Amino acid sequence: MMISLYKNASIRMTLEKKYLKLSDLATEHIQRKIDAHKGSHGSLVVLGGQDGMLGALLLATRSALLCGAGRTYACAMASNVAPSVDMMYPEVMYRSFDKLPELASTIDAYVIGPGLGQSAQAIAWVAFCLQQAKPLLLDADALNLLAVHTSLTEAIKLREAPTIITPHPGEASRLLNTDITHIQNNRIASALALAKQVHGICVLKGAESICVDADGHYWTNPTGNPGLASGGTGDVLSGLIGSLLAQGMPPIEAVKLGVYVHGAAADALVASGTGPIGLTASEVALKARQLLNIWCENDPI
Repeated sequence: MMISLYKNASIRMTLEKKYLKLSDLATEHIQRKIDAHKGSHGSLVVLGGQDGMLGALLLATRSALLCGAGRTYACAMASNVAPSVDMMYPEVMYRSFDKLPELASTIDAYVIGPGLGQSAQAIAWVAFCLQQAKPLLLDADALNLLAVHTSLTEAIKLREAPTIITPHPGEASRLLNTDITHIQNNRIASALALAKQVHGICVLKGAESICVDADGHYWTNPTGNPGLASGGTGDVLSGLIGSLLAQGMPPIEAVKLGVYVHGAAADALVASGTGPIGLTASEVALKARQLLNIWCENDPI
C-alpha cells in the first residue's frame, strides 16, 4: 500500500497543478561577478560509474561542469576501467573514494547514484554521503539501495543538511512500496509522500515533473518533451542540479531551475530540428549551458 500524505481520493483530487515560470526562477544566484574565480562557484563531487556504467558518471560530471560548478570531481566505482581523466573534458578531476575525506572540508555538494550499482561497496558509498553535512542529491541506484536497506533509510532521516531525491516512477514505486501505475495516477501525492519520507526535496521525474520542497510546497514543470525519453538524460539532470547546489543556490531553487532548464533545453533542441527522435543527453547538457547564459544575460555583476 502506498505511503501517502493523503488518505483518500477526495483529498487527492484537490491537488492542483502549479506550474513553474521562468520569471520566478532565481537565476541571479549563478550570475558571475566581475572578480569571480573558480572558488567562487563551488565544488561538487559526483559518485557512481560501476563497471559497464561509466557513461552515467561521465554525463553527470560533464553536465555539472558545463552548467557552472567551479570545481567538479568524479569518483568512479569501476574496478578495471576507471579513468584517471576524462579525455573530452579534462577539467573534471578524478579522485578515489579513499581520498574523499581529505576533500570534505572543501566540498559544497554531493551527487551519488549515476551508474552506481548495488554492491556492498555502493552501500558504503551511500552511507558515507549521508553522513556529510552538505547538500546531497541521490539518484538512480542510490535510491534503489535506499528502498531496501533500513540503515540507509534511518540515516537519511537524521540528516540536517539538505537532501534531494530525483526518482523516476519505477524508483518511486520501490521507495513507496507500490506499483508504477499507482505512482503515475497520483503523481503529486506520490511526490509529496516521497519528500516527507526522506525529510527533504523530491523531484518525481516524467512528463510534467513534480518538484516538492521539505515543507510540502510543490510545483509542476511545464518544459520537456519525449526526446528526453532516452538513456542518460536523468544523469544530466542530476549533474545540473548538483552544479547549481555547489554554486550556492538554495536547494529548492536549484531544483526548480535545474528541472526547468533541463526540459527547456530539450524543447529548444527539438524546435531547432534536433530530435525528438535521437535526441541525446549530451546535447541536452550543452543546450542547458547556453540557456543558463542567456537567462543570466551573461553580464558580470
